[in-house]
Amino acid sequence: MALNLEKKQEIIKAFATKENDTGSCEVQIALLNERIKLLTEHLKANPKDHSSRLGLLKLVAQRRNLLKYIKRTDHARYVVLIEKLGIKDR
Repeated sequence: MALNLEKKQEIIKAFATKENDTGSCEVQIALLNERIKLLTEHLKANPKDHSSRLGLLKLVAQRRNLLKYIKRTDHARYVVLIEKLGIKDR
């Protein structure tokens, strides 16, 4: 269910704003996005897994809050990020 190390490092490298950047909003949102995709696929196969559904809702809320923060502070970064991730602008 969790991201493997190689996939995680690949995402970090793709979205890092500088070298050794693992905590910027872009990286956090990209990692959350990948975990959300994995959980969504899991829930398609296991529709009665309610604890995973709650975890998915928490991840979506966390991603939404980070996106809201970026949109408020630096709109240009926000636009680039949602285009890269393929997320709808709300």
